[in-house]
Amino acid sequence: MRFSVYQESRKGGRRINQDRMGYCFTRDALLMVLADGLGGHALGEVAAQHALQIIARQFQVQARPTVRRPADFLQDSILQAHHEIHRYARMNNLRDVPRTTIVCCLMQNDSVQWAHAGDSRLYFVRQGQLLTRTRDHSKIENLLQQRRISAEDAALHPERNKLYNCLGSPNLPLVDIGEPQSLCAGDVVLLCSDGLWGSVPEIELVRQLSTLSVVQAIPNLITQALHNAGESADNTTAIGMMWENDPHATRHDTVLTESMPLNAFTTSIMSQEEGADELSEEDIERSIAEIRAAIDKSSNFTR
Repeated sequence: MRFSVYQESRKGGRRINQDRMGYCFTRDALLMVLADGLGGHALGEVAAQHALQIIARQFQVQARPTVRRPADFLQDSILQAHHEIHRYARMNNLRDVPRTTIVCCLMQNDSVQWAHAGDSRLYFVRQGQLLTRTRDHSKIENLLQQRRISAEDAALHPERNKLYNCLGSPNLPLVDIGEPQSLCAGDVVLLCSDGLWGSVPEIELVRQLSTLSVVQAIPNLITQALHNAGESADNTTAIGMMWENDPHATRHDTVLTESMPLNAFTTSIMSQEEGADELSEEDIERSIAEIRAAIDKSSNFTR
């Protein structure tokens, strides 16, 4: 694989940063993940951090060097993270379960597939055009899709931050799985929190991702978002990747994985703080079985 990747997060006007992002890769697969802890619930940053770590750990276990069933991997890993957040709340006798959004994508075999729960977004850009983006699990997104409100109205709507789906909720979250898409040289995939997409017009976001490298575009967009939002700026976070399958690519920020050992694994996702409890391999397998059983029993998710 040949790609460039860049990530950045800023606190904005909030007391703490509850956003988390990171990436992992093997010789033949790349995973990017972003989570935005919900500020209306205690310890949103803990939920976001646990989500990243669980998904990264599952990737490390399953990418040998590619993941066999990407859609199953994305769904199982996200639901595993949801389960772990609840376990953390029980172990620490928390009155309120921490909650977080999640969006992640897997690149392998010259294709990309993604999944999300909440309103952290994925944008897929090719040759100056937005091919697709994820649709938020929010009341406002539903109104937009039904054309009952305009984009201008949505930006100022008093309920624009209300979600009906996230990790840590009382019910199993709805995990939206995108259809796999082929990757071409120059394609850009961006994951970002609402602190970014809520303060920068989509046309400007696409323009910068199309004319600049991700190393340049992401800090520019974050700076612009913080400036536009002013003192009330939310945590603003993004991680982006440009696919570069040209064998003659010589960009200094290009990651080349061809020479990596078969079982090598690289990650930017920090490990848990010292003293934090971790799931054993037995816990993970048992949890996946529990999640699968719960899915089989219910064909409809409560929103």
